[in-house]
Amino acid sequence: MGVIIKGTGSYIPEGIARNDAFENHRFFNEDGTRFDYENDVIIEKFKAITGIAERRYIKDSLTTSDIASFAAIKAIEDAGIDKEELDYIIVAHNYGDVKHDSVQSDTVPSIASRVKHNLKIKNSACVAYDMLFGCPGWVESVIQANAFIKAGMAKKCLIIGAEALSRVVDQHDRDSMIYSDGAGAAVVVYDEGSHGILSHKSATFTYDEAHFIYFGESNNQELTDARRYIKMYGRKIYEFALNNVPSAMKECLDNAGIDIKELKKIFIHQANEKMDDAIVKRFYKMYGETPPPDVMPMTIDKLGNSSVATVPTLYDLVRRKELGVHSVSEGDIVIFASVGAGMNINAIVYRV
Repeated sequence: MGVIIKGTGSYIPEGIARNDAFENHRFFNEDGTRFDYENDVIIEKFKAITGIAERRYIKDSLTTSDIASFAAIKAIEDAGIDKEELDYIIVAHNYGDVKHDSVQSDTVPSIASRVKHNLKIKNSACVAYDMLFGCPGWVESVIQANAFIKAGMAKKCLIIGAEALSRVVDQHDRDSMIYSDGAGAAVVVYDEGSHGILSHKSATFTYDEAHFIYFGESNNQELTDARRYIKMYGRKIYEFALNNVPSAMKECLDNAGIDIKELKKIFIHQANEKMDDAIVKRFYKMYGETPPPDVMPMTIDKLGNSSVATVPTLYDLVRRKELGVHSVSEGDIVIFASVGAGMNINAIVYRV
């Protein structure tokens, strides 16, 4: 029995914000003091560390549920299924629908319910709910769909990762340059062949790590509003990811009984180019190997970090051969992996 990704789709916003768009920002430290460096130096160092040259922002008229719906439509069309046959719609996000110039998130009804409404699905047996699991939310939703299908509870599931992080960033925080908007979706179905999900691994670390990513006040203490923004302890997250993600990937691959030399692609959360590169190198080092060329496709340089949307968007672009030399073929072994707020990590070994 196999659980496969039947179709994929993504939505990449039209709005492009290049690094030079931040040249006139006023950046502050967490304690409210101004940075010692000029903005051009800050931006240059940021690019060297993260690999990000530009990111995408949605139009003022759109919300997270809108772009989730756009990606969903493409995935359903690609899968060639009847939308009324969907058993589950699971939408991974973290901040709900935050309208332009709003200080409040709207999560009632759920984003998944809004997507089902937007898709005009009449079937009430199609259950829609949200997944709040940090950046690994889309991968975790695929793992849940796998469980539902193997348990006989479902045959077809629509899994979406969507986020509009531009609505929750502090413009006075250097980290605001990391975040982006986007949506990716996949239709996951039962298949009698040997393809599909071979193994998976998830973990949540909270003893010391729960608040590595959090909501906090603006770094600009001159502001008097009570608005909160996405914040993170970047160095702690980097070390956490490097210490935990490679071992989760290894456990997953070993449980699948796959030799690392059979691995064709690693679709890893696009959080930080240097961090992802270090994770993959450490993963291969556990097997006494070095990563082969082109094993890790990247989109972070052009699309930034769109949280739950990065992995499904990345996979969709590679499936469609829209990412340079990267492609996947039937029978290829790939890994999906992610790390994020919670702190959560997960991985899936998948045969295309």
